Amino acid sequence: MKDIVITSDSTCDLSVDLLTANEIAIMPLSVMLGDRTYKDGIDIMPSDIFRYVDETGELPKTAAPSVEEYERFFRSFTDEGKTVIHFNISSKASGSHGFALAAAQKIGGSRVYVVDSHALSTGQGLLVLKACDLREAGKSAAQIYQTVLSLREKVNTSFIPDTLLYLYKGGRCSTLSYYGAKVLSIHPMIDMKEGQLYPKKKYIGKMTRCIRSYINDLVAAYPNYDRTRCFVTHSNADPELVELAKNMVQELFRFQVILETVAGSIITSHCGRNTLGVLFISE
Repeated sequence: MKDIVITSDSTCDLSVDLLTANEIAIMPLSVMLGDRTYKDGIDIMPSDIFRYVDETGELPKTAAPSVEEYERFFRSFTDEGKTVIHFNISSKASGSHGFALAAAQKIGGSRVYVVDSHALSTGQGLLVLKACDLREAGKSAAQIYQTVLSLREKVNTSFIPDTLLYLYKGGRCSTLSYYGAKVLSIHPMIDMKEGQLYPKKKYIGKMTRCIRSYINDLVAAYPNYDRTRCFVTHSNADPELVELAKNMVQELFRFQVILETVAGSIITSHCGRNTLGVLFISE
């Protein structure tokens, strides 16, 4: 184990292979289906969420770890003399960051650095992996922390939902917008700015057409970007949509690695099936 430990909320949506290869430790958030509580990435799958919503008409509830849980998690490393750099989902989307920060302050010193990613899903994951790159390059914990803070607003965290049902039920979409989108087959591009989700552009038609327009718009909007890696992240999207996105990214961008990831249960709880995004760091 390295002297600097990179950790993250489960909302980073990184695959087991990436977590293992980069020695990233995960703090899972909780998902409640009725009176049962599950741990994201451990004992619940997105299919469980789709079934629950179909059967009950209700969204699952989600919860952040407590200050005490974060403190125990951090101390499992700091008690061994390690320094922790922890990444949270955007503080405007969850209370996780505040709880993690409080836990770090209880531990004291400069032993735990807590990063509000201003992102979610693999937008958060991109910062986590960038921290791993910097650790591998021999940077100190303080240097890594300052660098990832400077990159937060350069992360393109955007996606296209197939339906606004989950956003509507979660209070992130008005009744008018939901029914208008349903009738007119509108698929908005949801983006993040300063940690806040907002609709950036509207596409009309089938998802294949919308995904093509979305990726072409990304190409035009981001002529300069970090070519290290890109994520095509989706919530159990149709295979043809995923292949379309990966092929377009391969053709139109020049990333060294294009990684496909499936969103975890926390993100799925708020966006629904067939949501897809292309995420990377711009320059």
